[in-house]
Amino acid sequence: MGKKEVKTNAMRILDTMKIPYKHHEYECKEFVDGVQIADSLGLPHEKVFKTLVTVGADHNYYVFVLPIAEELDFKKCAKAVGVKNVEMIPVKDINKVTGYIRGGTTSIGMKKSYVTKVAIQAKDQETIYISGGRIGSQLELSPDDLLKADNGEYADITK
Repeated sequence: MGKKEVKTNAMRILDTMKIPYKHHEYECKEFVDGVQIADSLGLPHEKVFKTLVTVGADHNYYVFVLPIAEELDFKKCAKAVGVKNVEMIPVKDINKVTGYIRGGTTSIGMKKSYVTKVAIQAKDQETIYISGGRIGSQLELSPDDLLKADNGEYADITK
């Protein structure tokens, strides 16, 4: 008998919502960044997205999903969520805020539901890859299905 796939919270949510996805596992001794993960899986950088969490001037948290090789434009991000400014949360706060760890953060199934914006570049892709909710796990799904799963919207958020 094969080993049973361990489902992450994100996978369970997608299953419950009947959203199709493909799960890809990879070996990762030490997380560096999404570019390294994409390269190890042989994936084009424009199809692999990272999840970043910010805090706004209003003290609320905001989640942004963007291509791994791109950077957030904080002015565009603030405008997209309707606040004066946003800044990255400290790495030490990732687990407390999201329930995930650095390198395994996904916009699906965080501890609380936060306003989520997905970079408009995702619209150009049939499918995209996002973290599966732990290091060593990637989920492939359609960008529109990601929006459904995390109650997100497309926005212009990158430099």
